[in-house]
Amino acid sequence: MANGKLTMVGESDKRPARIHHLVKAPANTPWAQERKHSWDAKDPATVYYTPETLADGTPTTALTVILRTKGCHWWWSSGCTFCGYFNDTRDDVTSEDLHSQWEKSLARFDDFESMGMVKVYTSGSLLEDREIPLDFQERVLRDCHEMGKELVVESRTEQLSKEKLEWATKINPKFSVAIGLEAYDDEVLRFHVNKGFSIKSWDKAVENLAKFGLRIKTYLMFKPPFMSEGDALVHGAKWIRDVAERSDEISVNPMNIQRGTVIDRLFRANEYRPPWLWSLVQLIQDVHYDIHPTNSGNGAADQISRLIIHPTAGGKVRGAHNCGSCDGDVVAAIERYSVSGDIHELDGLDCDCKKVWQREIELDKAMPIPLGSGKNRRGNALLHLRSP
Repeated sequence: MANGKLTMVGESDKRPARIHHLVKAPANTPWAQERKHSWDAKDPATVYYTPETLADGTPTTALTVILRTKGCHWWWSSGCTFCGYFNDTRDDVTSEDLHSQWEKSLARFDDFESMGMVKVYTSGSLLEDREIPLDFQERVLRDCHEMGKELVVESRTEQLSKEKLEWATKINPKFSVAIGLEAYDDEVLRFHVNKGFSIKSWDKAVENLAKFGLRIKTYLMFKPPFMSEGDALVHGAKWIRDVAERSDEISVNPMNIQRGTVIDRLFRANEYRPPWLWSLVQLIQDVHYDIHPTNSGNGAADQISRLIIHPTAGGKVRGAHNCGSCDGDVVAAIERYSVSGDIHELDGLDCDCKKVWQREIELDKAMPIPLGSGKNRRGNALLHLRSP
């Protein structure tokens, strides 16, 4: 503030002001800070279990542990346009807190012994020393190895150096690393997602993981910000084919709207629609035989990769959804396909709203509209015309 006016350079006798400091990020707002400090740092954010498939194709149950941490180091300086995981973080989490969260997570369910897999998510990267204390990284790696559980952790590409992987595999020689690639396209990574790395970085990380014999799980985003439904179908299928040969698993994450993000602002301004569930069905049909040439299902000898789609908030307005009447059946079929890899899981799906979806895809492919031609599928049309 200079002479009663807000300036971009500040006063002459002080250091220049930065726009980053003039505009508060959502995570710094009073409501966000109050919410963060209302949580007990010794309790995990979420613990739940889901049906899963082991590396050899054996059905099992997976325990998913979402720890409350300091969050992602990329978010500290910038952050992805769609990621709201900062909503579950707490700045003052200590190593002692994390050990407590881990112990409580493993003791949450009485039937943990029967579970063959553990997924550990940290709202960032488990193998990032700036986010997670080294002793806790070692605890998770060692415990899962000694318990005989298949371990899945998440990481950005920059953590997956030869040195880091050499250290980790001495503790646990066999685990899976899930990388949020989002798109095998540098333009989308930079301008749609703001990912902070390039496909070349992913290529190098995958090369390093392969040298140490670690399983690779690649996350791809379906319908990132500033992309129409029709374009998302074309690009999504291409990205799956681009990464399939180098990924043991491909997890396609349909966009869901998380609070305080760029995509949240677009959604509330009626400038973005989460994907149709019909698009996910079509995506599976488009790439299934690239993944399973003989439709032999997950675990088959000729399987190129495993395709997984678990629509977060599926059927809800902020997640992938259809008209409302058919959502439950379509979500269930997509979930079954993710476990079995059998394309016939999708047989018999139909609804009147499928014609509306088909017309939207046709318009998106025929007209150069970056934000797409889609309209709200539920609610009062007049209310939707008013941006919040």
